[in-house]
Amino acid sequence: MFSFFKKEEAPPDIQKVKEKEDYEDIVPIANYFHKETGIIFDKQVSILKNKVISFCRQRNIHSFKRLLSDIQSIEQLKQELIDHLTTNETYFYREFKQIMELVKLVQKSNVPVQILCAPSSSGEEPYSIAIALLEAGVPASGFNVVGIDINSEAVAKSKNAEYKQRSLRNLSDEIIAKYFQIHNETYILRQDIKSSVSFEVMNIFDENYQSIGKFDFIFSRNMLIYFDKETKLKAKKILESLRKTDEYNVFFGHADLF
Repeated sequence: MFSFFKKEEAPPDIQKVKEKEDYEDIVPIANYFHKETGIIFDKQVSILKNKVISFCRQRNIHSFKRLLSDIQSIEQLKQELIDHLTTNETYFYREFKQIMELVKLVQKSNVPVQILCAPSSSGEEPYSIAIALLEAGVPASGFNVVGIDINSEAVAKSKNAEYKQRSLRNLSDEIIAKYFQIHNETYILRQDIKSSVSFEVMNIFDENYQSIGKFDFIFSRNMLIYFDKETKLKAKKILESLRKTDEYNVFFGHADLF
């Protein structure tokens, strides 16, 4: 009787206890990343650890152990981690001497050629090759450039082909005016130049790397610097296997020492 006068009991505390973070041992992540991409962080372990912690916290992943489990089963998360750890700066006409060496070889060939850029980063190098060939009088029908990169965000930027002035700092005003449109301090590459280059997300250590075909000339600059000696030799062998013939060596960067 008169039960409606009874004080209601407080509901049980349903607030979730915050999961404890465990970001101590980065080694298994580093080892997995090395196995999948060839990239090592031996001299940058603290930088790697900070980057991966930031990556985890953005996604409410509370431990490296959980991250390792997830990236082995969730392909999209694995790609996001690769993108997070492989952002590099480049610019047009970088190491221009090698590009001009390529231009001379293409001019001598007198036949349409296929050129590979691996890695292609955000597109500056493959587009530089296309511009240099056109400037040397090679018609657009005389070449095709393919850029591959492990970083999907870089590939998306390459396809978009919009750059800031910093990326064009080695180009003359004449080249910029000829090949770019300027809109609100953004330099947009002409569509016909974009059509000479195609891009694909690819890891050369994946089993399907040969699906991209064979090439007359191959550029691979500033990728091997991130590998240990064994992985450098493996990458070199893979890239050389993508040549149509062994007449020409792969163009490696000056810092890509064996």
